[in-house]
Amino acid sequence: MTQTTKDLGTVRGPILVFGGPYGNLAATRALRTRAEHSGFSPGQIICNGDLVAYCGEPRETVDLVRDWGTHVIQGNCEESLAELAPDCGCGFDPDSHCAALSQRWYQLCVENTSADQRQWMGELPGAIEFTLEGIRFRLVHGSPASINEFVFPSTAAEHKQAMLDDSDADIIVGGHSGIPFGEALQSGYWINTGVIGLPANDSTPDGWYLTLEPVEKGILCRWHRLEYDSFAIRRKTEAVGMDAYARTLETGLWPSLDILPEAERRQTGVPLEPADVLIETAALARKTGT
Repeated sequence: MTQTTKDLGTVRGPILVFGGPYGNLAATRALRTRAEHSGFSPGQIICNGDLVAYCGEPRETVDLVRDWGTHVIQGNCEESLAELAPDCGCGFDPDSHCAALSQRWYQLCVENTSADQRQWMGELPGAIEFTLEGIRFRLVHGSPASINEFVFPSTAAEHKQAMLDDSDADIIVGGHSGIPFGEALQSGYWINTGVIGLPANDSTPDGWYLTLEPVEKGILCRWHRLEYDSFAIRRKTEAVGMDAYARTLETGLWPSLDILPEAERRQTGVPLEPADVLIETAALARKTGT
């Protein structure tokens, strides 16, 4: 499928970015409520994909996001569902436990999304660009190179830098991997929002989202825990035969670590505390030569 880019031009902050609702209606409702109470309009909010996946209410979650009216980037799940592809396109090793688990939830998503929803998914942009406080952002699902590339804190900085250099942006904001983090590169930054629909393998039941807040010296990237009542979605996910993910929603631990590099595996069960990242406009201009 041909990936398109949506250019929002120059925007005014703050901006809220979230990823991976994953068919978790309760988490998505909780985020919408929090965003509205915090004064974010739909035009200030971007979802970086994978509206459906591991949890038990895919159709309802898609309807909620569409009704909300936020910007949405096409994730690999949207791409696969739009094409009615044979699998989710997540990038799992075919022989992995993740791939085996995905057969059930992907089929559930095929059966519980409408033709209209899948057509809408197929029309979503593969990336969103904007300029905030003079800083150029490019938002993607996996990476600028691949919709399903897993990029983690331990992924080589040189690889991140090369993709950033090819993107004509100062900052890349991605998702897909499920682990929130921010990293200063030699030139520019790599940011991951985390996801709201599943915990981050850190033994807490919470999801994560990101805000980009203009401050005196530049932009403050700040991660926020999303706490919500997960009881109903746990029961719903269990009822449709996805017991492994129902347990994840309760324990905060992933059912498989197949996709994780060794450094991230060692962090299993350790509660996350992503540090704020201040992107200083003057310092970034010096590093990039702009």
